[in-house]
Amino acid sequence: MGLYRDEGLVLRTLRLGESDRIVTLLTLGRGKVRAVAKGVRKTKSRFGGRLEPLGHVSVLFYEGRELDIVTQADSLETFRLIREDLDRLAKAHVLLEVTDQVAQERQANVQLYQMLVGALRALSAHDSPLLVPAFILKVLAGEGAQPVTGRCAGCDGPPPLVGFDLLEGGALCSACAGRVSAPAISPEALDLVHRVLTGDLAGALNHGAGPATSEVDRLTTRSFEHHVERRLKSATVLDRS
Repeated sequence: MGLYRDEGLVLRTLRLGESDRIVTLLTLGRGKVRAVAKGVRKTKSRFGGRLEPLGHVSVLFYEGRELDIVTQADSLETFRLIREDLDRLAKAHVLLEVTDQVAQERQANVQLYQMLVGALRALSAHDSPLLVPAFILKVLAGEGAQPVTGRCAGCDGPPPLVGFDLLEGGALCSACAGRVSAPAISPEALDLVHRVLTGDLAGALNHGAGPATSEVDRLTTRSFEHHVERRLKSATVLDRS
């Protein structure tokens, strides 16, 4: 046990007692870390608003048996443009919740950390309607659950592919889709999914809002919830925003 420094993004917080919080961060070097920030809810707290969700911080921790203790926190990025825009803020909370669901405590995942930081920077720069679905698809790929999009996931047959079911492995031909009653997917939506997963992420993020984008959004949310076997609460808020 002792002091260690790491950088991280605050995923969520939980009140503890009258003035403290338990802060959950995704850190670069140690994966998901839960730590107590003492006195952070006091008006004169030396941490200020740095340890709120979305805070990108450099933190000095004291390692404890169950929960670490935050002894110092310096801001690296504030993502001010996201915080000032309710739509972007709702999307950012989906990114944080998705990350929280898959990150493992005390297990570094540099790729996931870099993806989250990159996604928040991209959201700050451009409010793409496909950013959240693209992030979820990339997370699924990192989890070993990347959906098949170029051929039928059921029979390995060629396009056309008309259905999509993560349990079956991805896109399906009409015969396989009918066999498992898979939800339908349009050619436009499937093309967007394929582009995200095969190297044209930047091009896909420039795709404007529309039926195909909404379809991909619903599909990816449903696929992620199936993967983690729980609902995404923040996605429900996003639907209402």
